[in-house]
Amino acid sequence: MAAATASLAITPSRAAAAKVFADLRTGELLDSALDRHADDLDARDKRWVRELLYGTLRQRGWLDALLESRVRGGLSRLDDDIIDLLRLGMYQLLFMRSVPPYAAIAQTVELAKRRHGIGASKLVNAVLRRLDRESAGILDTSPESLGARDPVDALSIRYSHPRWLVARWVGRWGAEATQTLLERNNTEAPLTVRPFGIVREQLEATLDAAGIETEEVGLVPDSLILRGAGSITEVGSFRQGLFFVQDPAATLVTQYAAIPPGALAADLCAAPGGKALELSRTAGHVIASDRSFSRMSLVTSNIERLDVKNVSVMIADARRPAIDSVDAVLIDVPCTGTGTFRRHPDARWRLRISDLAVMAALQRAILSAASQVVRPGGLLIYSTCSLEPEENDGQIENFLSSNPEWSLEPPPTGAVPATVLDAGRLRVLPHIHGVDGAFAARLRRKQ
Repeated sequence: MAAATASLAITPSRAAAAKVFADLRTGELLDSALDRHADDLDARDKRWVRELLYGTLRQRGWLDALLESRVRGGLSRLDDDIIDLLRLGMYQLLFMRSVPPYAAIAQTVELAKRRHGIGASKLVNAVLRRLDRESAGILDTSPESLGARDPVDALSIRYSHPRWLVARWVGRWGAEATQTLLERNNTEAPLTVRPFGIVREQLEATLDAAGIETEEVGLVPDSLILRGAGSITEVGSFRQGLFFVQDPAATLVTQYAAIPPGALAADLCAAPGGKALELSRTAGHVIASDRSFSRMSLVTSNIERLDVKNVSVMIADARRPAIDSVDAVLIDVPCTGTGTFRRHPDARWRLRISDLAVMAALQRAILSAASQVVRPGGLLIYSTCSLEPEENDGQIENFLSSNPEWSLEPPPTGAVPATVLDAGRLRVLPHIHGVDGAFAARLRRKQ
């Protein structure tokens, strides 16, 4: 009897995954929920639960479509937590080849039993066993056979994105480009780092000596992609402050900004701090501020770890900047984040079309406030990690039409590759450039 009881013990990794999904339903972000619930796991289990959670969220729409016809009465009749447990179990069955089917089924059934009782566990058991029997070729099921009504519906189902968003992208870029974007959103983003205090070749040699493979980054040649690094905080050169993590799209924003050497610059939406660190390479001094105390702690820890002397931090709302008359201001404004779905697979399921209007209003307020603290002749750089026109070109066109003392000024020749420039604005697209999405506009105030 003791052996039987032990065999039904739920692994800490699966218990953590179920807790994270429960938190996501309350609106918590994936990264923070994962950090909290996986904090006590060892490194291997943390990687496993991360793979399960991120993978399940990237495939959620596809999993739901496959589940719908295998649950009597459809998913809508089930408790949300049971649906999440089915998703987690199904992802293990179909995508995680290291997990034996019996383990995926038994563990998920036990989770359902403990969280919802014997009736729920029987349902989960029946559905997962059926999926296991039908697993051969199931991933080749056509979206049309699952109820897709048109090409947009088919893309939405197969690549697990909200239909309204897929429809917007197809209307803007066409079906083929949109499919590429969706596919890239469902892949793992590589770990890209920026050398600090040393040149790329020195960092490359240091990492190689530590057994970490590196690759060059085409768009940003002095960045490095790390392979097989494990826990980044355990890497010696990280602890020594020789690099920080930053996607090439974010680096391109600061290179596009082309802050003059020695300038007094402000980053008014600074957390987690990477862009402020980039600005500090040429600026005389950088004021990094954000309204979130907890997020600003990330900025502070990076500044201390890299021993940066020319960045100061403050807590302030970008709609009410606590500074006056600086040479250059960067506002990487809050946005829908549609350019970073590969990093934040939970975001696509939180996003609502109404959020575009909410974010646009906040962005307008920040843009207006930031323009007031740039000295005559100074620079204002507006940026987002969104792909949506309302948050990008629309904001700039509205601002320029209402503020004749400002004009769009492209960066100096060679500041960024010509392939990411569009009418003087920075436009980085995941399906074209293979990195996160980003937009920026460089604005000059008249003397």
